[in-house]
Amino acid sequence: MEQANNQRTSSDEALRVIVSGGGTGGHIFPAISIANAIREQVPNAKILFVGAEGRMEMQRVPAAGYEIKGLPICGFDRKHLLRNIKVLFKIWKSQRMAKSIIKEFRPMVAVGVGGYASGPTLNKAASMGIPCLIQEQNSYAGVTNKLLAKKAQKICVAYEGMERFFPAEKIMLTGNPVRQALLDSTITRQEALASFGLNPDKKTVLLVGGSLGARTINESVLQHLKEIENSSLQFIWQTGKFYSSHIAEQLKEKGQPSNLKVMDFISDMAAAYKAADLVISRAGASSISEFCLIGKPVILVPSPNVAEDHQTKNAMALVNRQAALFVSDAEAPQKLINLAIETVNDDAKLQSLSENVLKMALPNSAEIIAKEVIKLSK
Repeated sequence: MEQANNQRTSSDEALRVIVSGGGTGGHIFPAISIANAIREQVPNAKILFVGAEGRMEMQRVPAAGYEIKGLPICGFDRKHLLRNIKVLFKIWKSQRMAKSIIKEFRPMVAVGVGGYASGPTLNKAASMGIPCLIQEQNSYAGVTNKLLAKKAQKICVAYEGMERFFPAEKIMLTGNPVRQALLDSTITRQEALASFGLNPDKKTVLLVGGSLGARTINESVLQHLKEIENSSLQFIWQTGKFYSSHIAEQLKEKGQPSNLKVMDFISDMAAAYKAADLVISRAGASSISEFCLIGKPVILVPSPNVAEDHQTKNAMALVNRQAALFVSDAEAPQKLINLAIETVNDDAKLQSLSENVLKMALPNSAEIIAKEVIKLSK
């Protein structure tokens, strides 16, 4: 095994941790939450992120106050096989860069959260004798984490039954760390509704499709503007910035119902969740963990454009326990809005969804994972 120089540091030296991965908010939010929890437990800890050049983490991580180094890594092109010659070169280059980052930073432990960058980073860390922990957010393990599992000492998961993918003795059921602001928020329902300029006496449906994943949910709204207008409800609709100008044109043409509040992006999700009696969302792992922790009734519309259709598997983990409702992406334009109107008017249904989803919550995930990271470093 190739050892990093002076890898084992003396006990009085500050804890040094590499956190690697990203690509989507679903990987980045947990990574930052884990880093924050490590800092809370060991205030002088040195934490370095390693991400993929040009991906979301290169902006989000510095905004959260952490240093990040980028690797030129990207995924394989399954449609154009010849283009993968360039991909193989990028993987080789990323491995070399990861090795030099690790040699220079001398981490005591490496954490992988999934996404392209975590592959070369944790591979190199493991080969240099550094203990590794991986965090798998989904109910269906990603390719990178499945490959890294053999080399990791600890695998933190959010769903039961993950022995299908990982060695049982390494698994720890911790749940997914979520955005701390959601849990710390003290805003009341009245204040939340007022912040959106909405009526406190009306029931409210929140529609969030993510950024690029919003297309089907947006289509579902545009096809049912009449039903929305004729309902006794009010709707908050996050369209995603990518679609906002197209939607503005459509609403100009078709007429915007007065009970439909349209926003391209919602910065205060704590207020949006508090205002909502029912949420319509994609089934990303981080979002699902948030709904469980705040006990929010939800209709899940899994995105079909994700690896191994893992959003459907995430959704079914809740649906099978009567903790969420499910509409497929293909059926959403026809069924989604009518189901939402029917559900939000059924108080008993809302109550039972809320109770059942709360039972699936795994609180304090970031703190529990941070403790494991610190333990491994020793």
